[in-house]
Amino acid sequence: MSDTIFTKIINREIPAEILYEDDEILAFSDVSPQAPVHFLVIPKLPIETINDIQPNQAELIGKMVLTAQKLVKEQGVAEGGYRLVMNCNEDGGQTVFHIHMHVLGGRALSWPPG
Repeated sequence: MSDTIFTKIINREIPAEILYEDDEILAFSDVSPQAPVHFLVIPKLPIETINDIQPNQAELIGKMVLTAQKLVKEQGVAEGGYRLVMNCNEDGGQTVFHIHMHVLGGRALSWPPG
């Protein structure tokens, strides 16, 4: 897997507004927010797509969700509601091939998105 923009953010080669970090997870504000609250949660382990997640990585993926849960509470949108989105491959809208979870909130979100 080649370096992605997310690898460069993890390695501090590109600046980002970091909201959370531990040994396995990084969360940061989206540079092109689609809602008043829009941040990304990524594993530091480079996994290209959802299709590439292995059974032994289930705890890591769960930790991504728990990180989102913690941050939406801190951002004040947990009670009003929010959306978690993970895209897979080009037809699914994935543009960076390092799995990531978009977390959006702070306003009413319609479905389908747009």
